[in-house]
Amino acid sequence: MKTLLLRGLFAGALLMGGMALANAQSAQPSARATWPADVDKKSGFRLPIPKREELDEAGQRAYDRGTAPGATIAGLQGPAGIQLYSTGSAQYHSGLNNYLRRQSGISPRIREIAILTTAREFDSQFEWAAHEPEGLKEGVPPAVVDAIKHRKALDGLDPKDAIVIAFGRELWRNHKVSPATFAKAKETFGDKMLVDIVMLMGNYASTAALLAAFDMQLHEGTVPMLPVP
Repeated sequence: MKTLLLRGLFAGALLMGGMALANAQSAQPSARATWPADVDKKSGFRLPIPKREELDEAGQRAYDRGTAPGATIAGLQGPAGIQLYSTGSAQYHSGLNNYLRRQSGISPRIREIAILTTAREFDSQFEWAAHEPEGLKEGVPPAVVDAIKHRKALDGLDPKDAIVIAFGRELWRNHKVSPATFAKAKETFGDKMLVDIVMLMGNYASTAALLAAFDMQLHEGTVPMLPVP
C-alpha cells in the first residue's frame, strides 16, 4: 500500500513537472497581432495613452516621469500609462512608490523579493517580467527567484529571503499571517521596516490589480515567464 502511494505521488510530481515544462516551452512572445480585441494596439492596455497636451499640470508631470529614461521600468506601456487617467493620485502614488523603493531603508534585494512574491501570488505576468531581471540585477539569487516562480519549499534559502516569501505567501493566500511567521518577520526586520515591507507588498498588489483590470499586455517580443494556466 505504501509503495503504491509513493508511486502515485511520484507519478503526480512527474505529471505536474511535465505540464509546467510544456507550458514554458509553448509560451509565445507577446505580439500586437494577437492582443485581445479590446486592447489598444499602442498602449498595450484597454485604454489609449492620453496625449500630453490633453492632461492637466499634474498629469503632464506624470507623463514626463513616465517617458523619462530610467524613471520607470516599463515606461507608459505599464502602470504609469494607466495612472494617467487618475492625475489627482499620480503624485501621491509616485511619492509613495519612491519612498518605499528608495528611501525606506529596505535593501534592494529584500525589496525585489517582496515585489516578486506579490507578483507571483497575483500571477501578474507583466509585473513579474519587469521585476525578475531587476531582482537578479539587485542580487536576488537565481535559486530564490526559482523558488518564488515555481512556488517551491523554502528550505536552504537565506533566512531573511525565506521569511519575506513566507510572509507574502501567507498574506496573499490566507489573507492573514500566522503568529509564528509574524514573530519571525518582526525579529528579522524590526517594527518599522516590517510595516514598510508590508506597505511595499500592498503597493504592488494594487499595481497588479490595475494591470489585471485593464488587461495590460507584455511588451511586444517579451516571452511570458510565469507558469500560469
